[in-house]
Amino acid sequence: MPKKKPRGKELTTEEKARNKAISGVRVRVEHVIAGIKRLRITTDKFRNKKDSFSDKAMLISCGLWNYHLKCR
Repeated sequence: MPKKKPRGKELTTEEKARNKAISGVRVRVEHVIAGIKRLRITTDKFRNKKDSFSDKAMLISCGLWNYHLKCR
């Protein structure tokens, strides 16, 4: 988690650098999650009740997204 700025004070340069590094990683992770959700199998209501089928759907979605990124 990034460090919040205290009231009436400033963050040190080390804390600012750490916050910037955390936010850079966070943006990339959020973009990946958004890309996986674009396939809609992970966001729509899932009605199949078989055991571990939702895990397989997530694996397929992640694999397709990785393939998409590789072929760009």
